[in-house]
Amino acid sequence: MNNKNTITTFEELIEVEHGKVGSKSRNKYDAKVQLFIVSEMLKEARKDAKLTQEQLADKTGTKKSYISKLENGKGNIQLSTLIRIFEQGFNRRIGLTFL
Repeated sequence: MNNKNTITTFEELIEVEHGKVGSKSRNKYDAKVQLFIVSEMLKEARKDAKLTQEQLADKTGTKKSYISKLENGKGNIQLSTLIRIFEQGFNRRIGLTFL
């Protein structure tokens, strides 16, 4: 399946570009995807709450630069910090699903 002209699904494209699930390249790609999703959820929640990054940082005991880094997918976030940001910053809870 090396010919991109024969690709029929998104999963096939991902396999061509990043390898099969479980490969080092694919694991790295999947981790980046998850970080992007979390960063977009954080950014959307902050905008829905009509908060600036600085206001969110003040509410959650973090720094504006840290919120910015998270929203831009530039930093790793601990689960406890993510929970604190959503609970204290947005008065929302986080649910996890294991696949």
